[in-house]
Amino acid sequence: MDDQAALSEITKLKEKLQSVQLPANLQQKALEQIERINLSLRYGGNLSHLDIIEKYIDWIVSLPWFTETKDVIDIVATKQILDKNHFGLERIKQRILEYLSIYKLQKEKLGSNAIHTRPLFFVGLAGTGKTTFAISLAESLGRKFMRIPFGGLASARDLRGQSKLSPESEPGKIIQALREVKVKNPVILLDELDRITPDARAEVMGVLLELLDPNQNMHFVDYFLDYPFSLENVLFVATANNTNNIAPPVLDRLEIVQMPSYTDEEKIEIGKNYIFPKYLKLTGVEDTQLTIDEALWPELVRPLGFEPGIRSLERLIETIVRKTAYKLVSGQGNNFFININNIKEFK
Repeated sequence: MDDQAALSEITKLKEKLQSVQLPANLQQKALEQIERINLSLRYGGNLSHLDIIEKYIDWIVSLPWFTETKDVIDIVATKQILDKNHFGLERIKQRILEYLSIYKLQKEKLGSNAIHTRPLFFVGLAGTGKTTFAISLAESLGRKFMRIPFGGLASARDLRGQSKLSPESEPGKIIQALREVKVKNPVILLDELDRITPDARAEVMGVLLELLDPNQNMHFVDYFLDYPFSLENVLFVATANNTNNIAPPVLDRLEIVQMPSYTDEEKIEIGKNYIFPKYLKLTGVEDTQLTIDEALWPELVRPLGFEPGIRSLERLIETIVRKTAYKLVSGQGNNFFININNIKEFK
């Protein structure tokens, strides 16, 4: 890029910066950085600094500094959503209804969308419904949903970002999530907090303390942005298989909800009335084209012995429906009845 093209690019950056609503002092700060680069280029400065500020401007203009969704807090409708998405688990549903009731009362009293209740922390084995309850919570509020996986998280920089001066730098996962959902008040799931790598655990827990503290998260500073972004309207939800590797101060900032295991009878109900219809709809297979023998369900829920969750059951049902779709399209039949005698064909 020659000097004339660089100066033209600087003009475009100024226009981009002034075309969106930003916090006034952030906009001024960015304009000053552009002017410094402009002056530097006029005296033979390095073009690499232009690339850095270009990337920075692209990020700050794409963030939802003032955009949010309007909460819908209807306890009756929330109960219907929870019942639609989850079989049984009435105690867990009641905890969620109580949580939203408190949030509604706080919101009315304070006249603010800021979250002052401790985030829900679903703890239980794989497949017991932790993630789907978080999704249902977002659905009931009419909020956008974003999941941040903590499994294998290797550094606090993954959450907080790193300085924009490094060519490969970018914001952390929190800011990335906000840009993706395009609102400042989503439900953000902090998934599998117990699976952070051991070497990074202490520093990541330090960032979590800040994220989960209402007195601190309203001024969360990502190192790439180098400017505070308020997370006070974000509704954080967390999950883990257990609490063994989670720092006590972090646990103190979370509302632990222990997830129970499913009985075989509950798994059969979930398989028949939730999972099976879900995959029929996803694949386009009609319920008249695929029927599962009632007597087969007890075998389906325990293909490999006892499992507390329903993950294996869901994978098996998905496989059955997928293979049926193939048989239908390849002309091997018009409808199929799965029983103990032919189940092996569909696994």
